[in-house]
Amino acid sequence: MEILSWIGVALGLFSGVLVVTKKNNSVADKLLAGWLFLLAIEFLTSAIDYDQFGYPLMSNSFLLMNPAFYLYVRSLVVRNFKLRWIHLLHLLPYLAFEIGVYILQEPLDFKNFLADEGYFLFKVPFGVMSLLSWAFYNLFSLLAVIKHRKNAENEFSNLGMNKLISWVLFILISYTSICFISFTLGLISIFGDQFPNLPHYFTLASLLALLFLLGFYGLRQGRVYEILYPYIPEESLPVASERIGYKKTTLSKTRKEEIKDLLMLQFDENKIYLNPDLNMDLLSQEMKIPKHQLTEVLNTVIGRNFFRFVNYYRVEAVKQMLQDERNAYSIEAIGYECGFSSKSSFFTTFKKLTGITPAQFRSK
Repeated sequence: MEILSWIGVALGLFSGVLVVTKKNNSVADKLLAGWLFLLAIEFLTSAIDYDQFGYPLMSNSFLLMNPAFYLYVRSLVVRNFKLRWIHLLHLLPYLAFEIGVYILQEPLDFKNFLADEGYFLFKVPFGVMSLLSWAFYNLFSLLAVIKHRKNAENEFSNLGMNKLISWVLFILISYTSICFISFTLGLISIFGDQFPNLPHYFTLASLLALLFLLGFYGLRQGRVYEILYPYIPEESLPVASERIGYKKTTLSKTRKEEIKDLLMLQFDENKIYLNPDLNMDLLSQEMKIPKHQLTEVLNTVIGRNFFRFVNYYRVEAVKQMLQDERNAYSIEAIGYECGFSSKSSFFTTFKKLTGITPAQFRSK
């Protein structure tokens, strides 16, 4: 296992350097690079344990990884996320237990974990804190991704946002599975005599695989909002003094109808939906109306979120072109002509809104 630990050190440092030196790196990239470096340090401490003591000390890698992954997820799905010094407080439990482990030199011994001998008062809080950290941080990470995917349909007009963070869900599910299996193996080792060191071996091997995945996908991960939104200066966007919920709206019925008419003008006459990069920021800038007011009118007056409203027009335009027997365009070309940004987005959205594929519609 010492060799595996040194491999983890090398892979963590190498992946971290690649991510941090990536061209046009974002806050999320810096966070991921920091996380990879911390994982390299965790592998380094494991290697040192084997070298100095001949056995591993109690591992608190989850207390390190849980908050790091949570902050990384938030940096991807929260627009204009900024690192603050207060975020370092998330690492305090890890540092406290890391220092305690080396002061007490407590070995990782699941078989005698609950024994009265040794440092029982240290081990039990350690186990409880690790379990709570895993449960809460993974839950909050999952909720952040779910909230982003839910709100995305009020911001974006294509399915690109789902693809950009789909791998985050994959990593989150994989990491949650690793944590669950590790805790399960730990409980089995505590109350049984078989394979006492299996949880530690499994955790090291799993973290090594996770290091590879994080480095590989992290290099490919783009900026979620910067990719989906063309750059728009903040000062050019209409801003409201306060974002007010629909139940306490300041929009009068007359004003809602005015905004609705302006929306219909943009889509019926100006055909703004033909722009494949259309998003709520661009629409707000074009109409000189704050985003939350447009979202409110779309959802409460028109009865469609931004994604469905825009793509309703695109699909209707596709239908008209597919019904024209003189049209020699391929189905894919028609999709691009009507504002879809990719073939997969076109086919997925068309079937989502009509229940059939474009080819089935043309054949009918």
